[in-house]
Amino acid sequence: MSKFADYNFAGQKAIVRVDFNVPLNDKYEITDDNRIRAAIPTIKKIISDGGSVILMSHLGRPKDGPTEKYSLKHLIGRLQELLGGVTVSFAGDCIGKEAEEAAKKLPPRGVLLLENLRFHKEEEKGNEPFAEALAKLGDVYVNDAFGTAHRAHASTAIIAKFFPAGKKMFGLLMEAEIVSAEKVLHHSEKPFVAIIGGAKVSDKILIIENLLERATDIIIGGGMAYTFMKAAGGKIGKSLCEEDRLDTATELIKKAAAKGVRIHLPSDSLIADKFAADADTSMSPSNHIPDGWMGLDIGPNACEQFSNVIMHSKTILWNGPMGVFEMEKFQHGTRIIATAVAKATQKGSFSLVGGGDSVAAVNQFGFADKVSYVSTGGGAMLEYFEGKVLPGIAAIKS
Repeated sequence: MSKFADYNFAGQKAIVRVDFNVPLNDKYEITDDNRIRAAIPTIKKIISDGGSVILMSHLGRPKDGPTEKYSLKHLIGRLQELLGGVTVSFAGDCIGKEAEEAAKKLPPRGVLLLENLRFHKEEEKGNEPFAEALAKLGDVYVNDAFGTAHRAHASTAIIAKFFPAGKKMFGLLMEAEIVSAEKVLHHSEKPFVAIIGGAKVSDKILIIENLLERATDIIIGGGMAYTFMKAAGGKIGKSLCEEDRLDTATELIKKAAAKGVRIHLPSDSLIADKFAADADTSMSPSNHIPDGWMGLDIGPNACEQFSNVIMHSKTILWNGPMGVFEMEKFQHGTRIIATAVAKATQKGSFSLVGGGDSVAAVNQFGFADKVSYVSTGGGAMLEYFEGKVLPGIAAIKS
């Protein structure tokens, strides 16, 4: 496996898997270009070496082949701007004659964007002939799409088979993602706190189990906290609760105690009489929520308790919000946690934030540059921390 920074791309056509799965509005305008921005350093390095770049990505979940709203051509203008005015040519398909001719004609320092990979069913099926057709377009394969590293798709894992060891590598974004994740998972300084939020325990069981081997503290917020609260004998009103996961929550609490890992549940909650922005609200101990009320954010005592744990930690992993953060009334807890993570980072802790809502929170509150690393891969990061082997990483390392 070659190291990207040391490789000289002069005279080489690099086929680069990027994650340009960005949101578009009904006018096909990009509403969040973070994923495109994240790939720019990799593209620029190849161009500055005198190589040319063939970009491939998926966009959305097209059901039946080519669809206007999922065409990658909508990204060309923004991509050209971010590349400082470099002209980006476009192939109306990602394989076949048009793609092959466009790749052949691509001059040194040229950039070609292929049409959406998922317009072909073979991409998600990990089809080998499809992967081979993509591989034919380039001399070197670069995977810079951490967001899809957990999928064994043709362009993320299978394509690597068609390149020898020295001609397949991670891009700069993928390298940074792996280094940050490995630092937390395998080289964490203690105390190590994992802040796990979100709605469902079922989504986070594996990550909590894997972190019991590594973390000293686990903070649990969001809707999933109430399943734990009820499992511990608390009254949670009509708060979100996965009844079929109460035994699991009890088991996790027992396992944590046996390993000396401290589990922190919110001592108090901001409660509401309905799940709505205009709900009546009140404060309540989290284990004594009145009937007909539900916990929608952590309360002031929990904010203080959790911030204190974070400020005393050397390694911080944050995945998932503390409340219904999409409603302004219930985003205070998440904001306080973001503030504590940023402060701890300034004091010298290493902090990794990942998972759609936590990333949205640090961006919205202006803390993205105040934490050590913000991951671009929600599902991929989750699976990595669950201890799973990610096909997109394994394909390059093998």
